[in-house]
Amino acid sequence: MLQPPVPAEQDPSAADRLRPLSAFSGSLGQRVYQTLRHAILSLAYRPGEILRKPDICEALGVSRSPVADAVARLQAEGLVDVIPQAGTFVARFSMQEIREGAFLREAIEVAAIERVAEQITDDQLQLLRRNLTVQAALAADGDAPGFYALDAAMHELLLSFTGFPKLAQVAETAWLHVNRARQLILPVPGRVPATLAEHQAILSALEARNPAAARAAVQHHLRQLVTYLEPLERDRPDLFNPAKSLA
Repeated sequence: MLQPPVPAEQDPSAADRLRPLSAFSGSLGQRVYQTLRHAILSLAYRPGEILRKPDICEALGVSRSPVADAVARLQAEGLVDVIPQAGTFVARFSMQEIREGAFLREAIEVAAIERVAEQITDDQLQLLRRNLTVQAALAADGDAPGFYALDAAMHELLLSFTGFPKLAQVAETAWLHVNRARQLILPVPGRVPATLAEHQAILSALEARNPAAARAAVQHHLRQLVTYLEPLERDRPDLFNPAKSLA
């Protein structure tokens, strides 16, 4: 059942939450979709919160048509719920969808890392080392958002090393709901250094060109996230949709 939206006087303005359209590329409709999607995935709009289309139109300086088209795309992705006579709401989390997304991502990345471990080049290893060097610097500075941006870049590199250009897009789609929920645990003490250590274990396995070790390192790394996310369903029930969650 939908919770009532946050009172308007407590809401940041749409202008404060939406990145400017100039930050994105493509047609007007594509840019409107991208800025709304970014705001939802970054939790600038919280799960269960109402999306007020007139405010979004005003903030972006666009008509209702590209906003309505963007909402339709976001609804197809499961990021918004359109309720007749009620409004458009940011979709609440579902542990069922999170577990399914984690399962699919693990299946993809485990298969990918085994292939990569068998064929990785010295140049590719150097790219990973450079990425991890920057990760370590960001972790030392306490820059969690910067660290996780490099985390995502590392995973994209690993998938690209398979030689299959569509794999990263498939993995990103599978990971969509997990990635949004992950924003809730970024401040967890100790998680950044633990993640860095897990990344270093993956690199070590690849340097040894050991598919079994690489597989084990990736499985351990990816499974930590769901371990951290599962207690949220109990601790923050307002963010979850019980109708979509497994008992």
